[in-house]
Amino acid sequence: MPKAVRYDEFGGIEVLRVDEVDRPVPESGQVLVRVKAAGVNPGEPAIRTGAMAGR
Repeated sequence: MPKAVRYDEFGGIEVLRVDEVDRPVPESGQVLVRVKAAGVNPGEPAIRTGAMAGR
């Protein structure tokens, strides 16, 4: 089963959790891609901590 890192509130890394999610079903004209590795853009921690909440 695929997994997703999610959060429901602003904060540090302690708000992150790993959830199992349903496998997406691609529609016509779409593809499903297997992800082997993923990264975080430099601005994403600022979004998670709430620094961008006013925007």
